Parts: sequence; structure tokens; C-alpha cells
Amino acid sequence: SVCTIDVTLDAEANRKTAPLGRDRKGERAYIYTDGEDVAGSAVVSIRPGKKLDHQGVKVELVGQVEMLSDKSGSYDFFSITKDLEPPGSMYESKQYKWKFGAVDKQNETYSGINVRLRYFVRLTVLRGYASNISREIDLVVQNIFPQPELNNTLKMEVGIEDCLHIEFEYDKSKYHLKDVVVGKVYFLLVKIKIKHMELNIIRRESTGGASGSNQQTDNETLTKFEIMDGAPVKDQCIPVRLYFTGFDLTPTYKNVQNKFSVRYFLNLVLVDEEDRRYFKQQEIFLWRKKVG
Repeated sequence: SVCTIDVTLDAEANRKTAPLGRDRKGERAYIYTDGEDVAGSAVVSIRPGKKLDHQGVKVELVGQVEMLSDKSGSYDFFSITKDLEPPGSMYESKQYKWKFGAVDKQNETYSGINVRLRYFVRLTVLRGYASNISREIDLVVQNIFPQPELNNTLKMEVGIEDCLHIEFEYDKSKYHLKDVVVGKVYFLLVKIKIKHMELNIIRRESTGGASGSNQQTDNETLTKFEIMDGAPVKDQCIPVRLYFTGFDLTPTYKNVQNKFSVRYFLNLVLVDEEDRRYFKQQEIFLWRKKVG
């Protein structure tokens, strides 16, 4: 080829990075938040003695939702373009600086089972006579939220008539991503032989929008945390303490771009000696807190 191109982000030395997600193992990208500038450099390198005829050079910042089960289903919800070079001929390599100021980035980067939301910068050399040459670089968007003003405890009773009656209580219903669930499970009546009890965190990803005919829901158990081993007795109180650190959690997302939602649940599971499972799910709300 006559030329090679490259695009990079001008990130400050202290800007943090985050992994890009499950299908791009090992890759990391710089973290940006809503309203921040996104700036960088672009290079078009022409091979010595060659000429590049082109229809223009442009750089775009794109926000895109991609349905992984439907390859035609990518949707650009956001796009800004800057022209770096008007149509013409290039005889030597050239470097460009570009900047998108105060960019609106309300949705976070997300990599799920059936859907992916990504932000990327794309550099393109447009050519009339041949296919365009383009190069992309991803960025990660994470947004910080203030502490919720209201944060009620979660209380619930669960029972099987004349066999089992328990009450459980968690200290709050809204948690930040590095939080800890503190609670207790109280056995009021136990007439079945319970073998053990565990607390699961479940992520429920729904795709296809609120009214979509191709709606799909996936439940993913992120952890199974044993809180009791052995048979409880009447009036016994079991403490619960589950740390979120170390789990791949995101905030709760509600109907992002009318394409997907991500919700989280605490699932209390009791298993009896015949391996029957009794469970009760409770939705929790997750939010991203400023670190440090």
C-alpha cells in the first residue's frame, strides 16, 4: 500500500486505564468521563517516492451500541467529525493534532453477553478509486455519581408453610461498586433439613428495548458466596458480609439508548439434604463512586 495511518489519544500521565471487555482480553484503554475533552494525534505516513490521491482525511468520535447476536445491529447513537485534510494528493507523511471539546458521554462503555457499547476515535483516508483506509482506537467512558440521598434497608420474609420461615435484612438497597453487603438471616421456623445457604450476585442483561420483539434476557451468576454450612436451628441468626471488591460489576443501567438494560440482584439460596433449592431474589441498585 501507498500509505499507513495511525491514531493515538493524548492522555495525561496520570490518566487511568481500564480493560476493554470480555471479547478483547488483555486490551486496555484510557478512561474518560462525561463532558471531558478528547484529544489526540493522527499520522498519515506516505511511502518514499509514492503519491497518495485521496478524497480527504477525517477523524470521527463515535458512540456505538452493537448487538453481538445480530451483526447488522450496530447503531451509532453519537458521532462528531473533523476534517483534517481536503481532497487532493499527498507526497509526504503528515501529522495532525485533533480535539473534540467537552464531549457529551452520558452512557458508559459496556461489554456484555449480547450487547456492547463502545466509544472510539476513527481516522479515515477517503479514496474514490479504492477502499478507504481507516484505523480505530477505543476509549472507556466511566461516570461518577453522587451518593444516593435515600438508601433504605432491604427486609424480606420468605417461607414454606409449616416448614420454613426466615427473615433476612440487608443494610441498604443501593451500593457502590467497591461496597460491602452487611446483613443477617434469622430463622424463625426450621422443619426441613437445610444443608447450606449461599448468597449470589446475579447480573441480568436485557437487550432489544422495552417494546422489542427480539427481546433477550441473560442471567449471569457473578459469585456464589457461602454464608452457612450445616443445619440451622430455630431462632438462629446468621450474619452476612459480602465484599464486592474483585467482582466484575458495572453500575445499574436502565434502558440505554432504548437498546439494553443491566440490573443486579442478591439471590439468597438455601439447599436441603435432598438438594432442593429454595431462593429469594432482591434487586439492588449499583452506582459508581469516585475512588480516593
